[in-house]
Amino acid sequence: MKIIVPMAGIGSRLRPHTLTIPKPLTILAGKPIVQRLVEDIVKVVDQNVEEIAFVIGPSFPKDTEKKLMQIAKSLNAVGKVFVQEEALGTAHAIQCAKESLDGPCVVAFADTLFKADFTLDANTDGAIWVKQVDDPSAYGVVKLHEGVITDFVEKPQELVSDLAIIGIYYFKKGEALRDEIQYLLDNNITEKGEFQLTNALENMKQKGLKFVPGTVNAWMDCGNKDITVETNSRVLQFAHQDGQNLVSKNIVLENSKIIEPCYIGDNVVLKNSTIGPNVSLGANSLVKDSIIKNSLIQTNVTIKNAELNNAMIGNHAFYDGNFTSISIGDYSILN
Repeated sequence: MKIIVPMAGIGSRLRPHTLTIPKPLTILAGKPIVQRLVEDIVKVVDQNVEEIAFVIGPSFPKDTEKKLMQIAKSLNAVGKVFVQEEALGTAHAIQCAKESLDGPCVVAFADTLFKADFTLDANTDGAIWVKQVDDPSAYGVVKLHEGVITDFVEKPQELVSDLAIIGIYYFKKGEALRDEIQYLLDNNITEKGEFQLTNALENMKQKGLKFVPGTVNAWMDCGNKDITVETNSRVLQFAHQDGQNLVSKNIVLENSKIIEPCYIGDNVVLKNSTIGPNVSLGANSLVKDSIIKNSLIQTNVTIKNAELNNAMIGNHAFYDGNFTSISIGDYSILN
């Protein structure tokens, strides 16, 4: 089994946090988004994952490849990194890793997380992860008949289905997907100037391949600041329900309390403060005379005299003030 992770987007909706760190490498509850994604996929497929291929953008930081190789290694898989030099659509991004599209594979776009308790049926031609949504007009959706996907509809303006495609796909034969995408590229078949995966899926369906839905219990986006902070809270809640303790034993607690669920990294110092619920606080940070809840805070941060809710703060930031809903990036200072 192989996993292909297209993650070349610049994450403009999450700026300023993505000016220095690619969105898929943003830390949620102590782990990069993309690491949480591939770990969850490994649990669902219940197969040995031998290779993880990442498709990154040309402007990603120099240490990105090293970080991605470490993630693959942590799952006992070989890591490979490919570069999508130009943003030409979802199908084009996948084809950048065409040498990895061979045999059983999962394609997962790295801007979403999920929670699922189903087991993938490896005997199907393919599976597409879906989630029931209130407003399907903003998503690609699938139509079903007797448990098999019959149609792919991109952002329907009229209700044809409320099962939204969340961006994770299984293919029994990766080479079949590779060949269909190559056909799109060779014949310049685009939608609004981009090569779309849904066109390749439709062609595969027309050739008799059967796709089934893989339904998830929770679908967590990591788009803008507010949604990412909410996703951080949900990840913490799921971890707490599973009995995981995400609070480091190597912290200093002075006249302070932690309200679970929380992630607290190593060497954090808390003085006269209340942290939680639903807070991730990265390593080597200091919080003094503050109340923080429902927030995502990275490493080496200093926070004083603050009452924060729905906050997202980048690495090496210093904050001292009375704002309650903020979004500041790396190396920022508010006094």
